[in-house]
Amino acid sequence: MKKPIAITLGDPAGIGPEIIAKAFRDAPDITQGCFVVGDVAILRRAAGVISTDRIPLPVALIDSPAEALSLPPRCLPVLQMGALAEPVPFGRLNAGAGRLAAECVVWAAQAALRGDVAALVTAPLNKEALALAGAPHSNYPGHTEMLQALAAAHAGTSVADMPVRMMLANDELRVVLVSIHVSLRDAIQAVTYDNVLQTLCITHASLGAILGRVPRIGVAGLNPHAGEGGLFGREELDIIAPAMAAARALGMQVSGPFAPDTVFMRARARDGEPGEFDVVVAMYHDQGLIPVKYLGVEKGVNVTLGLPLVRTSPDHGTAFDIAGTGQADASSLVEAIRMARQLSELSQ
Repeated sequence: MKKPIAITLGDPAGIGPEIIAKAFRDAPDITQGCFVVGDVAILRRAAGVISTDRIPLPVALIDSPAEALSLPPRCLPVLQMGALAEPVPFGRLNAGAGRLAAECVVWAAQAALRGDVAALVTAPLNKEALALAGAPHSNYPGHTEMLQALAAAHAGTSVADMPVRMMLANDELRVVLVSIHVSLRDAIQAVTYDNVLQTLCITHASLGAILGRVPRIGVAGLNPHAGEGGLFGREELDIIAPAMAAARALGMQVSGPFAPDTVFMRARARDGEPGEFDVVVAMYHDQGLIPVKYLGVEKGVNVTLGLPLVRTSPDHGTAFDIAGTGQADASSLVEAIRMARQLSELSQ
């Protein structure tokens, strides 16, 4: 690797630090050349939580990202971002923990935007802790919105002119969302011609770059049975289908809108055979994420499409209920790092 990959700490009270430690211990080929933007004391505590006599995991303080490229496998490099006033109890909401987690994201995102790092992998934030952290961090419901604002500021443009979308992917299914962290009532209102067309455009461009060809996009309807010809709602007829027609006129390969209860099964790849679609565009958060997560949170990866940087993350939250027990599965984080490597190579 010519440039290192930055991994952010996540909420110190959650499982982020320990899955990072597990990833460096158990997947040295994937984590080689990566470093953590965080806090040495927190990572050493995490290394202690997962420690075994068989495989030691030294935690090394580094002064610059480039140092990570020369460190040996199974060494956890940390770029210090500040320190908490006192240790944070596992599984407890804490404003200081939320603030530190957010500051790590801000630094890493700005480094990626400057081109100092190849990609950004984010360990889970806790949205309540982020809200407790105060302004400016409390202005954002999560990573996606924060990264969008940082990228827009870096480009000297408005957030509206830096549209992004969330893609969740695993070995069997990819899903891109029209709306993300809003109420269901607001999500329905977000199903507009412009938003659907913009989602299709971002999906087409981003996934086309990944696949090296025009992606096959299946589109989910909003209503049961995709509206059943207007009997159960007219969004499919009045909004979604016209946006799809405009996308086709721009050269995109889109099909639908299909009944939401079957389109994900049609797109699913199984037994080495590809699905009918490369990706499904879902109309709102839970419509798209439930099928992906049902297939296995441990393999899911969140990718932010539309950013001028590579950003991935594991497909799960902070899991306060098991934080500090050593039970957390690092598989999704390992997959996120693996995908960040692949996407950063494609973008070079």
